[in-house]
Amino acid sequence: MRKEIFKEEPLCVICLKAGRTTSAKVVDHIVPHKGDKSLFYDQQNLQPLCKSCHDRKTAKEDGRWGKKGTVYTY
Repeated sequence: MRKEIFKEEPLCVICLKAGRTTSAKVVDHIVPHKGDKSLFYDQQNLQPLCKSCHDRKTAKEDGRWGKKGTVYTY
């Protein structure tokens, strides 16, 4: 599934929205799956991100920057 996502969109979707062109290196779950297999395998819940954007998004979701539980959709 990872290869399909990168084949369809090889660039980071967050960077694209900010006017940057960056290769995606990580397939991210838009809504964290937290063990839910239906969310884990749902292609509509996946987006290509560069590592930097993925790390920032994950840190925000995990509450490392005081915003626990926030879901970021790009």
